[in-house]
Amino acid sequence: MNRSLKKTLFAAASAIAAITVTGGAVAFCGFYVAKADTKLFNKASKVAIMRDEDRTVITMANDFQGDLAEFAMVIPVPVVLEEEQIHVTENAILDHLDAYTSPRLVEYFDEDPCVMYERREMMAMAAPAMDEVTVTGSKKDSLGVTIEAQYTVGEYDILILSAEQSDGLSTWLKQNGYKLPDGAEETLGSYIKQGTKFFVAKVNLEEQAQTNLKYLRPLQIAFESPKFMLPIRLGTLNADGKQELFVFTLTRKGRVETTNYRTVKLPSNMDVPVYIKSQFGDFYKSMFEQQVVKENERAVFLEYAWDMNWCDPCAADPLSQNELRELGVYWTGGDQPGILPRRPTPPAQDVFVTRLHVSYDAAHFPEDLMFKETGDRSNFQGRYVLRHPYKGDAKCDAAENYRAELPKRFEKEAQALANLTGWDIDDIREKMNDAGQSFEEPKKDSWWKRLWGTDDKEG
Repeated sequence: MNRSLKKTLFAAASAIAAITVTGGAVAFCGFYVAKADTKLFNKASKVAIMRDEDRTVITMANDFQGDLAEFAMVIPVPVVLEEEQIHVTENAILDHLDAYTSPRLVEYFDEDPCVMYERREMMAMAAPAMDEVTVTGSKKDSLGVTIEAQYTVGEYDILILSAEQSDGLSTWLKQNGYKLPDGAEETLGSYIKQGTKFFVAKVNLEEQAQTNLKYLRPLQIAFESPKFMLPIRLGTLNADGKQELFVFTLTRKGRVETTNYRTVKLPSNMDVPVYIKSQFGDFYKSMFEQQVVKENERAVFLEYAWDMNWCDPCAADPLSQNELRELGVYWTGGDQPGILPRRPTPPAQDVFVTRLHVSYDAAHFPEDLMFKETGDRSNFQGRYVLRHPYKGDAKCDAAENYRAELPKRFEKEAQALANLTGWDIDDIREKMNDAGQSFEEPKKDSWWKRLWGTDDKEG
């Protein structure tokens, strides 16, 4: 067979994973120290969706590794896309969006308890609430497949197909060198009954060579449809285990949630032991896995929801207006479409970003993801806090009480970490002791020692 036809089909639910068939400080601020971005997870794909009324722009990245001649993806789309509705963008934009919305670790350092006591009645330290190809028109009558359009966009050769029946479409794909996973005909048939078209992309090796890139850039499609959804069923057919999907939505009104699966906020704004600073990646993965099990593996998790023009604390700067425009946010202005800024531009206004994370397979997610935009603009972020105890030489009754309460605080942090991750509580306590978080209550100084600075001794 000709090399160009030896293509492995990547059923990418809107290019979701292209997979081969084979006490203390409580103010809501702090110093950001680590983030849990998509790089923590294997087989992780990122999709950004701009949604405004029926207008939709989907930006799809994948983590494909291998011979580019073997890459291909099939994406169900609601309409026949014209060439101007297809675009190739840069990975850096999605990476920036990922970093900006990532769950994060922040740290505080307790103040001198004596100073805190003196100004307790003078300051309010309450935290803000965190809510939770040329159009050929060709048709093979025996198969019922029509090539509605064909284009070369960037390094991709694109076909837009329509079909009358699933067996005809699957036969056509196989005859043209695509390999289909088991169960594809049934899934394709369900889309055909809805009048869905199929966006088929493969790599144009000559165009790819001219880019001098060793990776595939994200594909973008723009269209109008009353349905706010992301097809994931094709992507589960040939998956080897679960896949991680991160969906970033950009809207005007507010937070986005799924309508056919539960949208669950991750545990957030919790104190964890200070040693987690060097193990945040392991902590976050274990915590997320525990939540997946808790929700019977059928939930979509909210990791971030916030206006794009600010954050607290920021794991990365907000996206520029030009970056947002590249992702389809047409109402913010910016310079020229498709051109990234050389200098930072002011933060955009009226863009609400939602980050959803789902670990999915065919058994637990048999339906495509259906979304709705809510009017809820309350802020939420996955945020975990390190609180370093005060180690200075504080001498007052408040300092004694503060030190006496630390073992209880440390135990509460240990219990929280064990509940979040499923880690062994005794192992957690040992690591906390090694990090200087002692569970032993300190010996109190005699009051006369604090009064005159003398030892509690005779003579």
